Order: sequence, then structure tokens, then C-alpha cells
Amino acid sequence: MKKVLKGMPTFSALGFKKQLLALAVCLSIGAGIASVAEAAPARNVNPPALKAGAPQVYVVKKGDTLWGISKKFLKNPVRWPEIWASNKHVKNPHWIFPGDRLLMCTHNGKPLIGKDEGDGCEGIIRRYTGDTKMQPQVRIESLNNAIPVIPLAHIEKWLERSIVISPEALENTPYIVGAADERVLAAKGQTVYVRGNGLTVGQRYAVYREGEPYTLTDANGKKYKAGLELIQVASGVAVRGENDITTLELTDTYNEEVRRGDRVLPEYDPMLPTLFYPANAENVTAGGSIIRVQGSIGMAAANSVVTIDRGALQGVQTGHVFSVNQKGQIVNDPQTREKIQLPGQRVGTIMVFKTFDNLSYAYVLDSDLPIKVGASIQPPLLDE
Repeated sequence: MKKVLKGMPTFSALGFKKQLLALAVCLSIGAGIASVAEAAPARNVNPPALKAGAPQVYVVKKGDTLWGISKKFLKNPVRWPEIWASNKHVKNPHWIFPGDRLLMCTHNGKPLIGKDEGDGCEGIIRRYTGDTKMQPQVRIESLNNAIPVIPLAHIEKWLERSIVISPEALENTPYIVGAADERVLAAKGQTVYVRGNGLTVGQRYAVYREGEPYTLTDANGKKYKAGLELIQVASGVAVRGENDITTLELTDTYNEEVRRGDRVLPEYDPMLPTLFYPANAENVTAGGSIIRVQGSIGMAAANSVVTIDRGALQGVQTGHVFSVNQKGQIVNDPQTREKIQLPGQRVGTIMVFKTFDNLSYAYVLDSDLPIKVGASIQPPLLDE
């Protein structure tokens, strides 16, 4: 069993096995869809509004995502679970695959969308309401073909190989001091030397590169370090130890080479989430904002990854969807010459895919304008 790094925050969306990763981010809404749909009336909001021109029939294509399909039907895609008709008598009936025909139906005056199994809306409604007269058909399908919530390739680096820990947790951890053959950089198949105690011969380790710490401001205006980002650049096995120097053979490198100063920590394999689907962000501490755009100096667009200053301790969960609002421009009044701030505007939507204690990673589902660092986030309005 792999060791877990002591002092590391609880992660809600991590994984190293691609098939399990696909499982985690497929349309794994099963019972979750039923519970969300049944709970919808209690929110005292109108039924989900259909998008103008929503198709009556849609054939799922390779490359589709749940969010993209939801946007074809609904003004507010986060409300997809409220209209999805799953067959409660089939294992994993919520998964959608390329080639599936989705039909727009009406049940008790409300929209209902389900998979056509050859019997049209009548069959969709019958299976949704729990009629067991017809036996479900057996379907064998590769899990890797299931339609994901979002493109996995866009978040893989941060989902699988990025963590945020407290700066104190990194103190006294082993680090790379050199490589064989006097190399400055090392890659897969090469040998590096690690200085520090606690490494065990035969144990697998991850090599991480330190990023910039996250600095936030508390209610009193005082700045503090909320976390330190580490990106995994390699994996390796400890093959020999002498005093406080351990020889590590690199078995994998990830887009970057290992260099001196990189940190060495035990590999961990936390459990993947059992549910990962867009959900309204309820009961989250208000006032959150985007504090970093990954891979950019500060501008995000659709398919980007951002960090928000809200995490598990503030009520954020994997799958939570937020609207992004940009502050209005400050302009000079042409008559009075005074500076005034124009109203803000909604510029996009993000979905959280990985949470830490006080921070979370989120994926930009859509954006009308470039999203800047400092943009505020809030739960989307459901009454749409």
C-alpha cells in the first residue's frame, strides 16, 4: 500500500489510473440524479427553462461532453440532473455513449430527456417512473467510450499531478541534490540523488517542483500564505541509501525534467470521487474570487484551469458550478471629471474539479470575455 504524505490536505478529485479517472468524471450521476431531481421542487424555483431551438432529438457524438450537451437543451446547464430521465432498473443507466439518441419528452408538463431504446418517449417515461413490466436490455460498452463531463485532457495535469499543501508541511522534506554523470537535468530512465532522511529502499516516490505560494488577505487586511502548489514532474524508486543520500531511479517524467532542489515525497493514491457532475454551489461561504489562472499571467478563457479562494472548509465540493462576474471598468465622467465604476457583468461559468482545505481548482466551462484574476464567483441563479 502506498504511503500517504503526513499533513497533506484531503483531496476530493485526484487519480493516477486513467480508467478510474474516466469512471470518476463520466456521467456518474446514478442515484445522485434522482436525489437532485426529487429535491428540486423544495428550492421553490421555476422548472428549468429550455433553450430556444432546443433539439427534439440529439444523437451523441464522439467528443461531446455532458456540459456541452446540457447547453444544447437548457438555458442553465447546471440544472441538467433535474430533467435527465435515468432508467432506475439498469446498472449505471446514467452513462451516455456516442451513438445514443436523446429525446426531448414531456412528463407532467415538465421537460424530460432520456435515451431512446426503440420505444420513444413512452418508454423513456415508463422507465423513469419505475414501471418494471419491460425487462431492461443488456448493453456492453467500454467505459473509456462514456461521455465525460468535461474533456479530461484539459484538466489531467492538475487533477493527477498537482497538489496544494501548507508551506510548513514541506519543511525538512528530502530534495534532489544532483544526478548521475554530472547531469544538470534528468529524465525517465536516469538516476538522481536525494538528500534527506526517511526514504526507504524499494519504495516509490514522487518528485515535485515548487510553485508560487498562494497569498490571501484575512478579514483584518493581513496577508497570509494559504498554501503552496506542487507540480509532480517525475516518479521513481529508491534503489540504494547511504547516510542521508538516497539513489532514486526515475521511472517516469511528466513533460519536464528533474533538477536540483525538486522535492521528493511518497507517492499517494487517494480515492477518487464516486460522483463528479455539475451541481449548484449551495451553502458555500460567500465572497470568493479567482486568484490564479494556471498557465497564464492572469487571463482565462473557456477550457482554462483556475484557482479559487474557496475550498472544502468553506463548503466547496467537487462538481460545484459558479458564475464568474468581472468588475466594471473605472472611467472618467465626461461632465464632472470624477472617476466612476461601471456595473460589473457576468463573463463566464466555472466548475470545481478538485478541492483542498481553503483553495480549489476549477475548469472554465464557458466565457463571454477573458476572465481576469480577481473576478468574483457566486452560485448561478437557478431561476432561469
